[in-house]
Amino acid sequence: MTSPLKLIFESINQSQDRHNLRSQVAPKIGEYFAATRSAIFFFDQLHSGNRDFQKILNVALSVEHNPIARYLVERHSPVHEGLVVTPKVWSLICPRPDHWHVMAGPIVNSGQLVAVVGCTREKSMTSFDMQNLVDLSAICLHLSAWSATNSLQCQPLRSDRLTPRELQIAELVARGHTNVEIGNELWITENSVKQALKRMFRKLEVSSRAEMVGQLSAKQ
Repeated sequence: MTSPLKLIFESINQSQDRHNLRSQVAPKIGEYFAATRSAIFFFDQLHSGNRDFQKILNVALSVEHNPIARYLVERHSPVHEGLVVTPKVWSLICPRPDHWHVMAGPIVNSGQLVAVVGCTREKSMTSFDMQNLVDLSAICLHLSAWSATNSLQCQPLRSDRLTPRELQIAELVARGHTNVEIGNELWITENSVKQALKRMFRKLEVSSRAEMVGQLSAKQ
């Protein structure tokens, strides 16, 4: 029987994009840790037109104001509030009852902290412990591997040798879509996708989908 932790690993590895990580994987992580709230935050997508929200976010992610954020930036290692501050100090930093216990882990890509996965528990619940940190570390390892593998999805592919339609196909290939899925997305037949890919391979002088995406991304 597959353990709950391995099911999370599988869910991460099967995720097609960041939206899927946030909507499908984050809730599973929260359930695993019996958390009140759980979320995955990618730093390059944390922009909001709401100024009040942005102020709160800037404080929450500030290494000066938040010892958890500082720990993540300096060590790239999972942490809960009990490792860095006393309960009294934490209550002053974050007085919200639904964030009384907080645990966060790093998502790292090319040596840089690119995202954070976080869980919170209410004041009436037990605090996170060392076993939770060990398990979160394993989850973060898979999330970091996913980020490294799928970072190309966040970059628009460009080439002066491909048509706009062919670039659309290349973008979907970079996201891991099959020929059938690409055909459904673009309202063309699977055979049309296959023929288009053959033309694209000849133009770019490549022999595989991965090589094509790598070449187009390298031209950024």
